[in-house]
Amino acid sequence: MKVLEAQFAKNFIKCGTDGFKQGWHERNGGNLSYRMTAEDVEEVKENFSEDRELLPIGACVPGLAGEYFAVTGTGRYMRNLELDPEQSFGIIHVDEKGENYRIVWGLKDSRPTSELPTHLMNHEVKKRTTQGKHRVIYHAHPTNLIALTFILPLESEVFTRELWEMMTECPVIFPEGIGVVPWMVPGGRQIAVETSKLMEQYNAVVWAMHGLFCSGSTFDEVFGLMHTIDKASEIWLKVASVTGGKKRQTITPDNFRALAKDFHVTLDERFLYRKES
Repeated sequence: MKVLEAQFAKNFIKCGTDGFKQGWHERNGGNLSYRMTAEDVEEVKENFSEDRELLPIGACVPGLAGEYFAVTGTGRYMRNLELDPEQSFGIIHVDEKGENYRIVWGLKDSRPTSELPTHLMNHEVKKRTTQGKHRVIYHAHPTNLIALTFILPLESEVFTRELWEMMTECPVIFPEGIGVVPWMVPGGRQIAVETSKLMEQYNAVVWAMHGLFCSGSTFDEVFGLMHTIDKASEIWLKVASVTGGKKRQTITPDNFRALAKDFHVTLDERFLYRKES
């Protein structure tokens, strides 16, 4: 089977294309990666070229040794995923030490995203902490969420509580909360390390003044998480613009506790702190 006929490739392209349509991928902003299943690899391995040069990952991820990933390319535009997929993304193979990778398909005249170390370090964390269930890491530049990083304190507790209050479904969709990384230079080791630390607990991590990293088991799940967080951010901005930040009523800690009980989710009490009136 040709790579672009495989269902994982169709889902990969759809996820990035849907994000572009949301306005989250200006120019070459954002990136996407998917840890392929053994069945995915078996379906399309006849298309692989295993003799290309090994390149350093920029991080050591022994937990991903031997794994194959679909990943967007550096400098590539998400709007072109659908129009020119073989230029826009490709498949890489991680070596037996988890230190290097080889492009085996696609990424013509390109290499993986410059944020590959962050993606793979997060994949390694999520493979371990979710018993291998999480396979998708998605980074985008959702407008409303980025705007919020100029207003709210850059604290996980504050971002989590404020966004939970915007829609009843939010604590059900991301009950573990949201992590926050302060402004850092993207593409480097420091931001990769800090993000992967937070991914031990969260499935969504904010990059201040930059964007959002999300992890999930499927493309739909990870896209839905990104979409929900950005919509909640939009509601927060609208409420604040009308009220000056004062809410006449909101969802209370006891409301959240009742919601958690009925929906069978666990909410960390540190997000249910008492607010100053």
